[in-house]
Amino acid sequence: MTNSQIHPTALVEEGASIGAQVNVGAYAIIENGARIGDACHIHSHAVIKKYAVLGRGVEVGHFAVVGGDPQHLGFDRSISSSVVLEDDVRLGEGVTIHRSIEKGGETRVGKNCFLMGYSHIAHDCLLGERVVLANGALLGGHVSVAKDVFMGGGAAVHQFVRIGQGAMIGGLSEISLDIPPQVLVSGRNLISGLNLIGMKRRKIPQSAVSEIKNCFREVMENGNLKKIAKEILNRKPTPSGDVTLDFLNFFLTGKRGFARIAKNKSSQVDG
Repeated sequence: MTNSQIHPTALVEEGASIGAQVNVGAYAIIENGARIGDACHIHSHAVIKKYAVLGRGVEVGHFAVVGGDPQHLGFDRSISSSVVLEDDVRLGEGVTIHRSIEKGGETRVGKNCFLMGYSHIAHDCLLGERVVLANGALLGGHVSVAKDVFMGGGAAVHQFVRIGQGAMIGGLSEISLDIPPQVLVSGRNLISGLNLIGMKRRKIPQSAVSEIKNCFREVMENGNLKKIAKEILNRKPTPSGDVTLDFLNFFLTGKRGFARIAKNKSSQVDG
């Protein structure tokens, strides 16, 4: 706990591991077994449960709870599982993240993610780097979110759904099907086009953007998404851009089915 600042009203149980230069606010609770990395900031009234592992530079907002038991009727509370927050994750106030339902399993949030106030991460979710969840966004159990995804306020995702890299989910969306990489989604599983602004901000080359535009049109305008994606991947020459390959390969796996282009709307693939 070198150079750490622990408020006198905070409860840090014996057996908790506290790194250097950690700041723990008033009435925060850190349970026996929790591991807090260097330079973390635990705000007042936050609760870090015994199964939580925090990397370096993690910020946990007021009244957030990290590592709570899953909301699963069959869960055995005696098993050991965890929540892992990688370096530089930021949690807003009231965020809740639950540990895995599996013995030795984990719920994991990647580096530089930002989970805004009162968002919820259920058991066994896996979030890639730089994911942003706006206020009140909800992820059911076993959801997989690739890196650079943005999810708007109040959006809700059904259990076992996959969300591909760079997708943008509109506020209050209802997501029960897999969301391909680099797309815009709103409403109930409705794709409106490609996330062109997001790709520009991530400095994806124009040649790669043009390639994924062509593949997006061909895949989404046909009925059997998996079949068309396979056909494109088997062509000569095969698409060369990593962004396009990630988009096409996404359709080769998954069990929930895929979100589709909104009917009677022109897709945003130009510009």
